[in-house]
Parts: sequence; structure tokens; C-alpha cells
Amino acid sequence: MPEGAPLLAMDEPPAFTVVHAGGTGSAVVVCDHASNRVPRSLAELGLNQAQLATHIAWDPGAAEVARRLAQHLDAPLVASGYSRLVIDCNRPLNSAESVAEASASMVVPGNQAVSGADRLIRATTLFHPYHRAITEVLDQRLAAGRPSALLSVHSFTPVLNGCSRPWQAGFAYGRDPRLALLFIDALAADREIIVGHNQPYSVDDSTDYTLPVHGERRGLAHVLIEIRQDQLRTAEECAGWAARLAAAYRRSEPSVVS
Repeated sequence: MPEGAPLLAMDEPPAFTVVHAGGTGSAVVVCDHASNRVPRSLAELGLNQAQLATHIAWDPGAAEVARRLAQHLDAPLVASGYSRLVIDCNRPLNSAESVAEASASMVVPGNQAVSGADRLIRATTLFHPYHRAITEVLDQRLAAGRPSALLSVHSFTPVLNGCSRPWQAGFAYGRDPRLALLFIDALAADREIIVGHNQPYSVDDSTDYTLPVHGERRGLAHVLIEIRQDQLRTAEECAGWAARLAAAYRRSEPSVVS
């Protein structure tokens, strides 16, 4: 990218999308890794389309589940517009994974020796607008006297670094377990589903941004939802998981939203 040039061209999509901002349900759905799009100015970060289609660039299936879940719950949805390889919207800006030089052992050529100025441009153009959008949705609901619980939808690989991950879905939290535990209990009733408790990930200030900032700091009930990617290969599978999650949320809602 030439020095001083904007990251996004005028005809490129925005940093985020907000769908159904006026939803009257009690949930707000977010999707940090919704897209594998890379700004044209970054020349696909030196990767090919096949590489950008893999989990290193986004969370396959997560955006479709998030969209359908928001529909079920009459909830606003805020989704990121660009690949986490450009800048990860769920990593603190001081994290080494904010602009990852490699992911799952794959070197990202366009992220080698990124200058501080270029990191700032990526953050200003993509990271901060996405999080301002979440803040605005939550602020508007607060001003309207509407309660909010924050559902952050992700997906994970069946195998990572040679280790199989048996959970079909996992629910994670940091300091506040309320909503995650209710989801775990609700899905554990289905004996055919292996549910992860803070698996395959937990929530931590050093590795996560969205839930610590928008959930914990506001005192909102919140949960990191992780679904294994081989469960989300078709639109029908995504729809099934969205319906399952919506049912689990409705069962949990009276306990965490007032």
C-alpha cells in the first residue's frame, strides 16, 4: 500500500455492517470474524484465494449462524467487514495477534514488518469503527431502557496443531459465567452434542477484546459461542445451529436479563 494512501477505496464495503439495529429482543449478536475480505490496497496480503477461504482468514459459517440467530431473537447484529488477518477485531491492539505475521503455521506475507503507521491506519479504518458500532447499538438500547445480553458468535477448526477437538460447540467466559453456564446446561440436555465448557477457548483480557470491553465493563450478561466448522458446512447446518442456540437463549433469558 503506497504511503499515505487510504486503506479502503471509495467503492469498497464498509468496515462493519449493522442489521436490524432496532431489534426489540433482549439479545445483541456480534460476529468479530464474519468476513475474509481483504482491502484491494493490500493485494490479498500475498495470499491466494484458497488460503483466504480457510479458517486463518475468518470463522467459516459464523456469519450465517449469527445472521439467522439474530433473526430468531429479533436482535441487532453487528458484523465485521474484513478479514482478521488485516486486523483482528477480537484482539487488543497491543496483542501480537492483532496483525498476525503467521496463522496456523502459515506465513502472511503482507503482515511482515508492518509499520506502526500502517497498523494505526488498519485500526482507524477497521477496528475502531466496528467497535464504535457495537457501542452505539448498546448505548441506544440503554437510552431506550431496553436490556441487552451480548452473544458473540465464532467457529473453530476440528483439528488444530494435530490435536482433535471433540466439542461440537463451546461456550466461554472470563469473569462472568452466568450466560455461558446456562447455554452449557441447555445444550447438555441433548446427549448427542459434546459441549465445551471454556473449550476450545476461554475469554481473557490479553487475548480477547469484544466481551471484556462491551460485556464485562458494562456488566452485561455475555457469552462467547464457538461452533465447530465441520458442523457448519451448509446453509441447512447453519440454520439448525442458529435455531438450537435461539432455543437455548430463550430458556436462559429470564435468568440473565431483567
